[in-house]
Amino acid sequence: MSLIVKHRRQTGRAAVPAARVHPVAASATGPASRLRLPALLLLAGVAGATTAADFPSKPVRLVIPFAPGGSNDIVGRLVGQNLQERIGQPFIIDNRAGAGGVLGTEMVARAPADGYTLLIVSVAHAFNPALYKLSYDSIKAFAPVGLVGSGPNVMVINPQLPVNSVKELIAYARANPGKLNIASAGVGSFQHLSGELFTRMAKIEMTHIPFKGGGPAMTDVIAGQSQVTIGSLIQMQGHIRSGRLKPLGVGSLKRNATLPDVPSINEAGLPGYEAINWWGLVGPAALPQPVIARLNKELNAALANPDTLKRLEGEGAVAMPGTPAEFGRLIIAETARWGKVVREAGIKAE
Repeated sequence: MSLIVKHRRQTGRAAVPAARVHPVAASATGPASRLRLPALLLLAGVAGATTAADFPSKPVRLVIPFAPGGSNDIVGRLVGQNLQERIGQPFIIDNRAGAGGVLGTEMVARAPADGYTLLIVSVAHAFNPALYKLSYDSIKAFAPVGLVGSGPNVMVINPQLPVNSVKELIAYARANPGKLNIASAGVGSFQHLSGELFTRMAKIEMTHIPFKGGGPAMTDVIAGQSQVTIGSLIQMQGHIRSGRLKPLGVGSLKRNATLPDVPSINEAGLPGYEAINWWGLVGPAALPQPVIARLNKELNAALANPDTLKRLEGEGAVAMPGTPAEFGRLIIAETARWGKVVREAGIKAE
C-alpha cells in the first residue's frame, strides 16, 4: 500500500490549548502483606485480564488533537459514532487542539493504558517528530489499533491564473520564479509540506504564505492574493464545485472517485508525486492486546458498513481496514518519508 520556496512570513501557527469536549451522545503494607504479595500480584493479573475481556464497561474518551471542523474532526467523530453504536458505550469526543496536534497527542501518551483514552492520529503524527521537540516517542509511546482511511490532497488555483494543468503551472512558475504565492495552513502543516514536496520535485520557486489554518489559506487563494494551495480534498471540494477554486490535480497516485475528471499530479506532469492524508486509531503503548483486538475488530466492521463507506466517500476519503501491525508499519514508513522532506527543506515549526 503506497501512502507513500521561498518563505515569506505572514502569520505563524498558534497553539490552542483549551479543550472542547462534546458527547457523541488502597495499598497494603507490613510483613503480612509482603508474605501475600505473590498472591496479590496473581489476583491483579487475573483482574486485569478480566477487565480487558469485558472492555469497555464505561464511556471511552476519544481525543482528536485538532480543532472541530477539519478532516481529523470529521473522521474522528465518524469513528466515535460507529464504535459507540457497535460497542454500546458512549465515545466522548475531546478536541484538544494546539501545536499541530502535539498537545492532544501528548495527553494520550501519558494516559492510563486501559483503553478508555484513545487518539485519532493523521499524517501529522508522522512528520511532527521532525518539526517539534516532543516529550514522547511518536512510535514507541503508542499502540496502533487500526487504520481508518485515507484521502488525498488536491492542488487548486485561483481561476484567474492563466494555467489549466499541472504542466502549465510548472512552466508558468519557471518563467516567473518566486512570483506565485502558495498558501498553506501554517508552517509545518501538511499543506506546507505538500507544497514543499511539489516545488522541490518540480524544481520551481513559489513564495510560501502561511496562515493559521486551511480556511484562511483557501480564502486568500479565492481572493487572488495567493494563487495556489494544496490542501485536503475534504476541505476543498465545496469551493471546487462552486467554481471559486480550479483543481489541477489530486495528490494520490491515481484519480479520486470524488473528482473523477481531475487527474492525479503524478499523471498530470510530476511523476512520483504523492501527498495523502490518512487517519487512524491508537492508544497508549501498553494497551492490553485483548482491548486492541476488540477495538480493531469493531473498527474494521464499521468500515465495512455501506453507510460509513458512503460518508467517507462523500468527503473524498477511502476506508482502509486492516490489522494493527499493518497500521504500525505505515506509521513507521510515513515518519521516515515526511521527516526527510522536513529536514531537506529546513522547515522549523513556529
